Amino acid sequence: MIKYLIEKEFRQIIRNSFLPKLIIMFPCMVILILPWAASMEIKNLNLCIIDNNQTSTSKRLIQKTISSGYFKLSGIASSYKAGMKEIEWGKADIILEIPSDFEQKIQKEGISEVLISANTVNGTNGSIGSSYISEIIQNFRNELIEEKFPSKSPTGIQIITQNRFNPHLNYKVFMIPALMVMLLTMLCGFLPALNIVEEKEKGTIEQINVTPVSKFNFILAKMIPYWIIGFLVLSICFLLAWLIYGLVPVGNLLTLYTFAIIYVLAVSGMGLVISNYSDTMQQAMFVMYFFIMILLLLSGLFTPINGMPEWAKIITIFNPLRYFIEVMRMVFLKGSNFIELKAQAFVLMGFAAFFYTWAIFSYKKKS
Repeated sequence: MIKYLIEKEFRQIIRNSFLPKLIIMFPCMVILILPWAASMEIKNLNLCIIDNNQTSTSKRLIQKTISSGYFKLSGIASSYKAGMKEIEWGKADIILEIPSDFEQKIQKEGISEVLISANTVNGTNGSIGSSYISEIIQNFRNELIEEKFPSKSPTGIQIITQNRFNPHLNYKVFMIPALMVMLLTMLCGFLPALNIVEEKEKGTIEQINVTPVSKFNFILAKMIPYWIIGFLVLSICFLLAWLIYGLVPVGNLLTLYTFAIIYVLAVSGMGLVISNYSDTMQQAMFVMYFFIMILLLLSGLFTPINGMPEWAKIITIFNPLRYFIEVMRMVFLKGSNFIELKAQAFVLMGFAAFFYTWAIFSYKKKS
């Protein structure tokens, strides 16, 4: 009997003219576009220069700042007041004001002051941009000290930095594995939820209710197609990550697919639970969207969990997305194996068992 139920599910998916296209196009659009759009790399900040010194040293500092790649020159202001107008009009993000005695102090004392004013309406742009320009100025100062005062060149500790697992500090490498989890969550969570509610609205579920099919087999038949869809979507993502970004898992693909089976069971179960309590498509979509948004924002997808407030960290403990995102990143970037990820495996299996059991008992089969 379960064989015919699974066949029925696949026929419903194929007969829907939009759904097969969505399953193929959605992962393509997300992997091709979101890693570029949802980037935390801050570049091309608009910089307004106020050069009160007008010397070769001040011009050299300006050139070093612009050539860093983090800033683009939006304009040169004659005064601080004019520079603030640039910020108020949205033409500049940061003001760099060089004092009139800049070169003189550098030559005599080896130190001078510059003023950095940042537009912190966008706190990330303001704080990171200020840090970038401060580091550039500090490096410039060290260069001048070495040139003008060789005897005063610093001879302290030499710092050697090693960037492990993501040596080029590429934010896309960090984001792409997590975006794959987001895709599985949205497709394998939304589609099962909408599927049952659609059958409720059409009345076809009543035909199944009068058959001797058990609730266990009915829910299992609803999930199996989305396991296969999850495998297909994940495979498309792996292929695109390799072709477009040259990103391949350091670890074993079998580990990723094994965890994907467990995770799809959990998120599909959550979708089926919501559908069991929903009477209309609109209701199911709204409730599912509400939970998906919260789970995504509290999963570590965009921001590290360690940087969240304590109350948010507690909520993330009950978020299955958190654990699968950790798995994807650890296998992709570090090459972790199943033994090293056994804690995440047990937690995800717990979520899967919980939602699957809830889906079975919450489904009201009328005979």
